[in-house]
Amino acid sequence: MSIVFGPVSSRRFGISLGIDLSPDKKSCNFDCVYCELTASKTVDKISNPISVDEILKEVSAVLKIHKDIDVITLTANGEPTLYPNLKELIYRLNLIKDSTKLLILSNGTGVLNSKIYDAILALDIVKFSLDSAIQKTFRKIDRGDKNFIVSDLIEKMSEFRKEFRGELVLEILVVKGLNDTKDEFEALNFAINKISPSRVDISTIDRPPAYPVKGVSRDTLEELANCIINTPCVIASAKYGGTMLDFTKEELLELSCRRPQSEIDVKNSFSESSKRNLNELIKEGKIYEANVGGVKFYKISRFE
Repeated sequence: MSIVFGPVSSRRFGISLGIDLSPDKKSCNFDCVYCELTASKTVDKISNPISVDEILKEVSAVLKIHKDIDVITLTANGEPTLYPNLKELIYRLNLIKDSTKLLILSNGTGVLNSKIYDAILALDIVKFSLDSAIQKTFRKIDRGDKNFIVSDLIEKMSEFRKEFRGELVLEILVVKGLNDTKDEFEALNFAINKISPSRVDISTIDRPPAYPVKGVSRDTLEELANCIINTPCVIASAKYGGTMLDFTKEELLELSCRRPQSEIDVKNSFSESSKRNLNELIKEGKIYEANVGGVKFYKISRFE
């Protein structure tokens, strides 16, 4: 049984030290169709939880060896907010982490529970999933208890954002034939503007899923990402490839106005000439770099 794993390099959060709060088996209140773990019945708690003392002992030992960790990531084979001693764990991790940030990867349902809501306010970064803002689709994808109403979830996420002092990231995982339409993303954009996260990550199925569903193409992700307005957006899927994109300086300025590009986008889909043009625009002060939730974005300068 391994509680602490890594450090590993995360595409979106830097060098991460992971803590698995349910190392023995999957423990989740969702049974998402795209889950890379096996399909299973939903649960509302992690059984036989590891003690906080045991977790702190392992984390402290690793931190003595590795000094360059960007984030300590609370995760699980399932949903980490089901861990019963979450508030104590977060409090004690904050005492030993120094400048390292504390992150949780969650499906977001914890905001509906006042104790969990209060506990995660003490984190530096919170990543919530929100795969659909339409109840019928939400149920089809995330397969949670029928009492989970996505409009209630969006409302509580919005309340949480107003109180939370750290960085809030929303992730949308796109499933072919379910949430891959313009209507879905217009509804999601409305919800995102209500919640007002620091950034949105859009991804698709990269690993074998629990159920017979498929991901979408890179082009589809690009089209859907353009529906997200007013919030920095990362296409986080590993499914890059194909033709590298050529942009003139004028096209880059227009693109940055519409949707700021992330460092991940530039690295994986910009041609060498596009990268040169981007660097020239940065030197000219027409585009600037901004760190949003651990990811670098290229934004148009306000005076442009």
